[in-house]
Amino acid sequence: MSSAFLIAIVVIVAAAVAPTLATEHVVGDGAGWTVGGPNYADWARGHDFRVGDTLRFSYTIGLHNVLEVSRADAEGCTSSDPAAFPYMTGNDSVSLTSPGEKWYICDLGDHCLKGMKLGITVSAPPPSAVTVPSAVGEVSCGWMHLLMAAYCYWMNMIM
Repeated sequence: MSSAFLIAIVVIVAAAVAPTLATEHVVGDGAGWTVGGPNYADWARGHDFRVGDTLRFSYTIGLHNVLEVSRADAEGCTSSDPAAFPYMTGNDSVSLTSPGEKWYICDLGDHCLKGMKLGITVSAPPPSAVTVPSAVGEVSCGWMHLLMAAYCYWMNMIM
């Protein structure tokens, strides 16, 4: 088997796996999002949050909600943004679309003061392109176009 063929197979497999690497993090695991639930700071330390992942907040509708706030607001258990609208479905999926710190609270009653706040740090996404070395330079094809990357590499090898 030629090395060009093996590299093409590796590129195809890597590109096929890359989109599946996004993770859904169920906040609080089995306990969910609730008063008296886990220590959410401890829970967050056990996870690696990346752009493209989602947070799943599961709770009883009407008893809790999820509001994205600033760090200062989370520390004060309040929201300084009058336009902020909480998630309230009981099974909220929050997409992590940018890197940086993200903060979430339940702003019903004194729930935040009782520990219903979560702070996480979201890491940048993995590179969005696979660079394939070839005999005539490098060919960069988007990993979403996996087969095209292998084809580009193969064509550069035979030309």
